[in-house]
Amino acid sequence: MKSRLDTRVLVLLSLIVGIGAVLHIFAPPIVNGMKPDMLLIMMFLGIILFPKFQYVMLLSLVTGAIAALTTGLPGGQIANLIDKPLTALVAFGIVLAAGKFTNRKVLAASVTLVGTLISGAIFLFVAVNIIGLVEGSFMIMYATIVLPTAAFNTVAMTVIYPIVEKISKRSRIATA
Repeated sequence: MKSRLDTRVLVLLSLIVGIGAVLHIFAPPIVNGMKPDMLLIMMFLGIILFPKFQYVMLLSLVTGAIAALTTGLPGGQIANLIDKPLTALVAFGIVLAAGKFTNRKVLAASVTLVGTLISGAIFLFVAVNIIGLVEGSFMIMYATIVLPTAAFNTVAMTVIYPIVEKISKRSRIATA
């Protein structure tokens, strides 16, 4: 039996990514032109709402491509294309492991926090190795960019997820 992608789900994921792209583009830079990755919030939201491997991979590749096109960091293009699919797989694993036994709001916040920390580590590791920044810059950038972004993304998800959850229940969209 072939597994098909539902057109309604694809449209919703497109809207989620579009909103994330707008947030990502207009997010102000924090340090040396680096901006917090607002697309991550929306990628995690899509993974939590539609935890199916095909959707997760498609979502991560599109999110990575948009992040690569809008990054301000030299070498960030390759880093985004590597980091988003790997992070999405980790987030997908957390969602699957949690199953139906976890409060969905807690799951959304947890996936966002852990996912943002992992995404930031992968992104910086790849970017630092491509650009060849000085030794020790990874920890400084992680502390000044990734940690605040993880905190912000987690708070944002705790606000966004309940709203999206109510909308999806009212519109009878089949989510996880």
